[in-house]
Amino acid sequence: MEVTDIGNKEEGKIWHRKPTPGKGVLVTVVRTTQQAKTVRFHHVAFDTTGDSFLAGDHHGNIYVFDISRNRFRLVQRTGQACTALAFSLRRTTEFLVALADYTIKCFDKDTKQLVSWMRGHEGAVSSISVHSSGRYAITTSSDTAQLWDLDTFQRKRRLNIRQSVGIQRVFFLPLSNTILSCFSDDSIFAWESDTLFCKYQLPVPDCGPKISYKAFAVTRDGKSLVAGGRTNLLHLWCLDSKQLVRVIQMPTQVRTVRQLEFLPDSFDGGASQTLGVLSQDGVMRFINIHTCKLLFHMGSHDDAITAAAVSPNGRHVVAIMDNGSINIYSVQSLTQELNKPPPSQVAVVSDGDTNQELSNLKVKVRSETVQRPAMSSRRTQVKILRPPAVSTADDKENELPAGLNKKRLVALLKAFGEYPAKYRMFVWRSLLCLPENHAAYSSLTDKGLHSAYLTLHDKYPIKSHKLQRGLQRVLSALAHWAAIFGEVEYLPLVAFPFVKLFQNNPMLCFEVVATVIVNWCQHWFEYFPNPPLNILSMAENVLAHHDKELLQHLVDCGITSQLYVWPLLETLFSEVLTRDEWLRLFDNIFSNHPSFLIMACVAYITCCREPLLLCSQKQDFEYFFHHRNNLDMGAMIKEGYRLMSNTPADIHPRNILSDFTPLTKGQYPVFNHYPEFIVEYQSQEREKIRLQEMEYLRERQEVSALRADFLRHQAEEETYYTQQELLQKAEEQRRNILAQEEEKLTQQRAKLAAMKRELKVKELQLLDASRRRFLKHQQNLRASQIQRLDQEISRKMDLRERETAAAVQDLEIRQMELEAQRRRLEQHLLKEQERTGREVEEEVEMRMREAEREEESYTELLHSTETNMQILEESLAEACQLGLESDWQREVAERLQQVDAEQERKRERLAELHRQTLAEEERLADTMRDVAGRKWDDVMSTRAKLQEQRQTWSSVDADGQRHTRTRSPGLIRGLSLRPSATSAVHVGTNGTGPAIRHNTVTTPRQAGTNMVCLNSRSPSESTSTNFSLDRGRAQLDSSERELLKEIRELRQKLAARAREGSSASSQSVHTLSSVSQ
Repeated sequence: MEVTDIGNKEEGKIWHRKPTPGKGVLVTVVRTTQQAKTVRFHHVAFDTTGDSFLAGDHHGNIYVFDISRNRFRLVQRTGQACTALAFSLRRTTEFLVALADYTIKCFDKDTKQLVSWMRGHEGAVSSISVHSSGRYAITTSSDTAQLWDLDTFQRKRRLNIRQSVGIQRVFFLPLSNTILSCFSDDSIFAWESDTLFCKYQLPVPDCGPKISYKAFAVTRDGKSLVAGGRTNLLHLWCLDSKQLVRVIQMPTQVRTVRQLEFLPDSFDGGASQTLGVLSQDGVMRFINIHTCKLLFHMGSHDDAITAAAVSPNGRHVVAIMDNGSINIYSVQSLTQELNKPPPSQVAVVSDGDTNQELSNLKVKVRSETVQRPAMSSRRTQVKILRPPAVSTADDKENELPAGLNKKRLVALLKAFGEYPAKYRMFVWRSLLCLPENHAAYSSLTDKGLHSAYLTLHDKYPIKSHKLQRGLQRVLSALAHWAAIFGEVEYLPLVAFPFVKLFQNNPMLCFEVVATVIVNWCQHWFEYFPNPPLNILSMAENVLAHHDKELLQHLVDCGITSQLYVWPLLETLFSEVLTRDEWLRLFDNIFSNHPSFLIMACVAYITCCREPLLLCSQKQDFEYFFHHRNNLDMGAMIKEGYRLMSNTPADIHPRNILSDFTPLTKGQYPVFNHYPEFIVEYQSQEREKIRLQEMEYLRERQEVSALRADFLRHQAEEETYYTQQELLQKAEEQRRNILAQEEEKLTQQRAKLAAMKRELKVKELQLLDASRRRFLKHQQNLRASQIQRLDQEISRKMDLRERETAAAVQDLEIRQMELEAQRRRLEQHLLKEQERTGREVEEEVEMRMREAEREEESYTELLHSTETNMQILEESLAEACQLGLESDWQREVAERLQQVDAEQERKRERLAELHRQTLAEEERLADTMRDVAGRKWDDVMSTRAKLQEQRQTWSSVDADGQRHTRTRSPGLIRGLSLRPSATSAVHVGTNGTGPAIRHNTVTTPRQAGTNMVCLNSRSPSESTSTNFSLDRGRAQLDSSERELLKEIRELRQKLAARAREGSSASSQSVHTLSSVSQ
């Protein structure tokens, strides 16, 4: 079996190795913290598919386990323990959690977000039932049940009851809208969920023991209901007929039913037949409700189950164990073991046929009939699930409950020396014949803690709080049962080992301790409050008979039986033996006569005779009998049996001690084997002392309160006077401080005035120094500005000279560009003229060809018309000659009319063509005029640009002359005049086209209106150079005039050619018209 510790992991695998087929337990899931403490799981719940289930632990962590995917994941941390879970909602990712603060919360397992928070309960919610549709839910507490709408999370209804009748459980029936409510008085009602109308009430038998229903289970088809409670009887109802159809009696080991769960089957159609019954012993037994056969079981006494959940698909069962872990069972593996022999704790030892299997004893059913209640006349079949009686008359007195035989148990004990640890508690309960009086024990516990054990933890401190409370409850119940047990000081030592063994079942612990006191502690309380001298004397007599030397040594050392026997008896060997040795010893004590306990004391002393003979001091003996020693337990038990058999009858304790007597059923027996007057006197004295202590404590509390008030008032007065003194001292100190501060302030003011004067003088000095520094700075700034101006003037002069040179060069380049533009313009005009002439000639030729073609077609038409006329005339003549009828003549006339109409249409077409030709000629003339106008506009714009440039140059020249005159004669430097030859370009026209003439200028003095001089000498004949911007002005004017003249001539030529083309086209049109006429 694999164990998975999820620890503080938030997700991971459930098992790391694939479970071996055939094993019932697939995996055990535990959760431990970093301090190695186990965190207990409280509740589990499957989803609708049965492949995943929720589990909530004590710290409020909610985990989802996916069995099909072998994964677990932490989905929520609520911070408090949950009391119920539900995982079958309509939205499959949501689940409900009932918490310890009486609220119900809805979470989403994927987003881990809180969906809703529902409040309304005043007690812990014990169960949550979800409707099969997943839309509604019912939450049940001890005082109320509430119906919730899971779409809006609002409360729809609330079931209120009387305080005297508590609610056990309220839940939905599968596949219906019926709600079943079960109350503490065993009444069961069915309600309609929509209207909450009471549909029916199930009958409960009036005769027989009261079951006190605690657990309920319904089949998947909602037709059968099973209920169980504080007995081993199960009631089976048919919900269709509303009748009790069967009463099933579980084995005698089952005394209380904690939980009922049906195991679904894929082929039963919802009518489940297998029922799981979880009883108080922690074993869940699965039976067939029809055949009453015990099919298989889960859990054991040592590995008990506290709660379980069955998957809806019937494949897995998840059980919460007593140690807080989770066991996941495979139903398929469990059902494979149906034919195997059951464990020994349910087998019946009998003298029957040895070949008969235990399973046959286990499943054999004996049918009986029980009387039905008066309200019904039907007979109910009762089947008791128990093995048949096989005891004989010889060993009938050795028969024990649960089918065990004492003689065989003793033989088994002598063979192995002890009972199996797994079945020890079960065997003890059978040997002691515990009655399990629940009602009687409840009446004792209802009285609360006994006053004698309220401060038990002060005298006997125990680390485990659970063990401390269990010991306190058991001792209080014993004290309420018999008054002496509230006065016996060593009773906690007697009960503690049994409390530690039965800490999960306090009732069994109480009954075991009571049985031990009644049988093995006989005559212990006759000399109360002294030790049982008679019992000690019996032990001393036995020791004297079997080991006189050891007894003599004890007597010589002054050691009495109260020192070497009584410590063993009052602690029941728990101080001197280990746990396993103690259990082994009490296996033999419970299986023998009560006198075996005394023999065990003597056997312990005789087995330890060697170390005892070496002891001589009383302290050594006290230490020896209150601490563990090295001892062979097997030899001690054998010695005990030897003493039982070899001790003479006159000194044998058997003669004084009675045989074993079990506790009575129903009510516990009266225990009065003690001096009642002493116990009553001690009880009265104890009560008196308790009352005096209470009075003393009350008076002490009052005195303490008065003293506290006095001390408080005294402290308040001392505090008041102290505060007054402190205030006076503080006032004097404040006045002294004020005087000192005023004197300091006066001195500081004088110092401040002196500092102000010094600062004022320094300020004036600084102002004077800053003024002088500012003046110096201004002078430096002016000097630097003058220097910068000089530099700027020189720089601008240089820049102006460079710009002038560049402008002259630009003008020369511009002149050359204009000449190139003029030549390109002339070439372009010639090309345009030639292209236009060619287009006109081509169009005229094309129109002439069209006219010729039309004339030819017209001639052919006339010829064809004449031919037709002749033919028609011949036909008409022939018709006249032949005497045709008038229809033929009319047809000929129509044809003649058609010919005339055709000729008329052709004439109109010729006229239309003439008009189109005239329009084309006009359009061509307009086009030529537009081209000439555009050329003229370009020339005019060019002329305007030249005029603007001339004005710009003239203004620049004037500025240059003014600037030259303003400058001092000493600063003007020039170059000596060097005569050079410049060429001027004149553009002119002759009759044939443009021509270029070159004029040579020899000296600047010969400059005329048509020449531009670049170098001119000043009148003063100085060596300085004077730049003139009129260079080339006359040449540009002449070039402009010649260019305009050439443009006018070109326009005239274009106009003449256009007129010649238009006249030629008109003549061709007239010719065509005359021809057509």
